[in-house]
Amino acid sequence: MGEDRRPRITFDVLTLFPGIFDGPLRESVLGRAVDRGLVDVRVHDIREHASDPHRTTDDYGFGGGPGMVMKPEPIFAAVEDLGPGDRRTILLSPAGRRLDHALVRELARERWLVLICGRYEGVDERVVEGLPAEELSIGDFVLSGGEIPALAVIEAVSRLVPGVLGNEESLAAESFGADAKLLDHPHYTRPREFRGMEVPEDLVSGDHRRISEWRRRAAQEKTRRNRPDLLGPE
Repeated sequence: MGEDRRPRITFDVLTLFPGIFDGPLRESVLGRAVDRGLVDVRVHDIREHASDPHRTTDDYGFGGGPGMVMKPEPIFAAVEDLGPGDRRTILLSPAGRRLDHALVRELARERWLVLICGRYEGVDERVVEGLPAEELSIGDFVLSGGEIPALAVIEAVSRLVPGVLGNEESLAAESFGADAKLLDHPHYTRPREFRGMEVPEDLVSGDHRRISEWRRRAAQEKTRRNRPDLLGPE
């Protein structure tokens, strides 16, 4: 029997700016995963599903206020055009649940994710209610649209797909991996000395116990310095 070439997970991305995805989907780990057929990423222009001659996808919000709101009709049409199936639909929005590694692991168990990229002042709430779509944010800040967050979701999830990474063991050691309470330890490479800064002696000792202990201590120190919230109360 031949190798199963079906993708482990499919992403359908709905956006007003499909060109944003051209480069990232061809490069590095994500590009190789797409080339090898481990993940399938299909990008769709929401404007193609607008029903009027001007391909209108936004309008003024009811109740007044600044900015435009993305209309529900083109988004519903774009999602429905994907066809039936067991999919999980996500709206990238700063008002959504914040993405973390636990949620990334959860999403990696799905076979089909639909990512809707919000723009302008926001998206008509009936998209959330009627599709339905769950709202997802990559952090407590605002971007111009959901395209960069969508790429972040695609890459984070794809890295957990078996076969995407060359060394699967690296997943356990990195930040938010198996030890969710600690960030990854610092890394060093050649040269051993650079501009007066030297690689810690424990790392070049050849003693695996000393190396392991140093990495644990260094990870704790980095976590305490950069993300003390992960450690909880002292």
